[in-house]
Amino acid sequence: MPKKIVFIGAGSHSFTRTLVRDLLTFPLLNDAEIALVDINKEKLDAAVAVCKRIISAGGYGATVTATTDRRKALGGADAVLTTILCGDVDHWKHDILIPKKFGVDTNVGDTRSVSGIFRALRTIPEMLAICRDIEELCPQALLLNYTNPMAMLCQAMLKTTKVNVTGLCHSVQGTAAMLAGWAGVPFGELDYLCAAINHLSWYLKLEHKGEDIYPILRNKVRKNKRIYNEEQVRNELFIAFDYYVTESSGHNSEYNWWFRKREDLIEKYCTHGTGWNPGEYAYIVKGALGHKKHWKKGIDEWLKSPDWDDPDKLEKKLKRGEEYASPIINAWVGGDIFKYNGNVLNTGNLVENLPSDCCVEVPVLAGRRFVQPMHVGSLPAQVAPLTSLQAQVETMAVDAALTGDARLVYQAICNDPLSAAKLSLDEIRRMVKAMFRKNKNFLPTFTSLDF
Repeated sequence: MPKKIVFIGAGSHSFTRTLVRDLLTFPLLNDAEIALVDINKEKLDAAVAVCKRIISAGGYGATVTATTDRRKALGGADAVLTTILCGDVDHWKHDILIPKKFGVDTNVGDTRSVSGIFRALRTIPEMLAICRDIEELCPQALLLNYTNPMAMLCQAMLKTTKVNVTGLCHSVQGTAAMLAGWAGVPFGELDYLCAAINHLSWYLKLEHKGEDIYPILRNKVRKNKRIYNEEQVRNELFIAFDYYVTESSGHNSEYNWWFRKREDLIEKYCTHGTGWNPGEYAYIVKGALGHKKHWKKGIDEWLKSPDWDDPDKLEKKLKRGEEYASPIINAWVGGDIFKYNGNVLNTGNLVENLPSDCCVEVPVLAGRRFVQPMHVGSLPAQVAPLTSLQAQVETMAVDAALTGDARLVYQAICNDPLSAAKLSLDEIRRMVKAMFRKNKNFLPTFTSLDF
């Protein structure tokens, strides 16, 4: 029987078209039913057109269905992918604006600090509702989550539901490819062990043919201005702590005390980097707001691209990328076993010096109807304090979301390094109350703001 893959939040077109393209390259999946779900009918229709274009160009036997009601799509699903946003982009903008009024300058605000925590509070109830539907309608399905804040959402789902959940992020393989390029070794020949928490995982091993490439990278980062400037924040962290961290410099500038607490530091480390996201204030939100205005034009240009009529360019256009989802799903339905970095609970102390109830990002094996996380051991002492603190803050925020405890949200943000670097405890209290007022319609379980 053809497999059934459900996309919830299919209007996230870049993810949908990338993942559908990848899925259909596997023989076990190239005749699958691609079931698309989105509450925005216009974007849903565009996602249908995108998927049909890929299917037609590749000569696949896959089919596409679409609905605004996820329950109609979930029955019989083998795998489910989530790429949702709770509260539109304009609401995300206020996640950035309100902290800025109190002095907290944010680059992305989708993963940690005050903005990331409130995004989690809005999103956790919807993710749990999706899981309840999966438990009822397709309990054997694998749920692959791409929605941020990754660690907090996955922790909430894994602690309170029976769904087979793993969270996916492309920062692990993306950063590994970047480091291989800097070291001058083929990415396909790079062996690495990466572990900790999402967006703050560390490469504990980086080897090429059995040789440690960290000495090469240390020399390049210190002496090559082009390489240093590409990732200024992450390279400063590397120089200080000896291990390289996942995710962009902009993202990582939000997760600690060192780079965004003064205007001169923002200017020095978060403004002039040449990588994808050096750290500009509200960088991703600005891009999302622009996409909100122009997404139709982008989809139309993609659908009408002349590349579809050029055999050489078409082959490249349909070539499988580096996202983890498709080989995981292929393994889940009986294909080759696949190893990837996924977000799972730290059950059994997979990372020994992180809290046992937090969500960790570790190597995982996927096979027929199983995903098996791998034991890593302890993080190096120099990177453990910051990583453990952020894991504990995330757990506090998840517990607050599950219990409706506003005081616990406040206490979590009191321990957030970026907020603490800028504000007093009373200023944090006032900022958190302002965020609660703005998010009132999304957070009905938080009935008291007496903290």
